Amino acid sequence: MEYLDEQSLIHDLKVDARALGIPSGAAEIFITRTVKDAQKSFKSKQIITEQDLKRAIVKELKKYNHDFAYVYENRDKII
Repeated sequence: MEYLDEQSLIHDLKVDARALGIPSGAAEIFITRTVKDAQKSFKSKQIITEQDLKRAIVKELKKYNHDFAYVYENRDKII
């Protein structure tokens, strides 16, 4: 993705997956597919906000693990 630091996003997702106890092999698959599918959803858009990106990542993560999506969605928020 040219509009974000993809490596940073992948690192953050791996940290969240490890914290949730998701096996590394499964996490790798979830993350790869999530990033790829999020990229596809933005092909026709020229301007993408950070909120658009976060919403797309959460939507894709929910397909694989709801807890993973919740943790990513609420990252850096005080609950």
